[in-house]
Amino acid sequence: MVLVDTCGWIEWLTDGFFADEYEPYFDNIASMLVPTSVQFELYKWVARHNTVQMALEAIALTEQALVIPLTTDIALFAADLASQHKLSFADSIIYATAQSHTVDLATSDVHFETLQNVVFIKKPGQSKPYCSGTGLHGHIIHMRL
Repeated sequence: MVLVDTCGWIEWLTDGFFADEYEPYFDNIASMLVPTSVQFELYKWVARHNTVQMALEAIALTEQALVIPLTTDIALFAADLASQHKLSFADSIIYATAQSHTVDLATSDVHFETLQNVVFIKKPGQSKPYCSGTGLHGHIIHMRL
């Protein structure tokens, strides 16, 4: 099992710069964990850059994975991780979910680069702290839905 960060979902769905690196994780979506916070971020991003219908289709795809709701245990663990590693609210929830289920976190977000149990997918010359979310020419392209 693996937890793919929101940016990995966006890269894969939009055939972004890192799509090929994320592709193997999507071969078996049923073996992935998806925190509800990733669903929130993904829905928000897709609805803003495409349509609400496409956002709902993206969330339907995440429902094929094991969706992990935010529990008190995860929230408190995330708070500790946020303080320890200076993570944002969403990043700490995502990382705490992966850690509490003993799975790797696959991401291109540099906030996670040095943390344990992180598969960091970096494009040579990457300067942004997160994934591109765009196709190869810098534009939102047709999504894989």
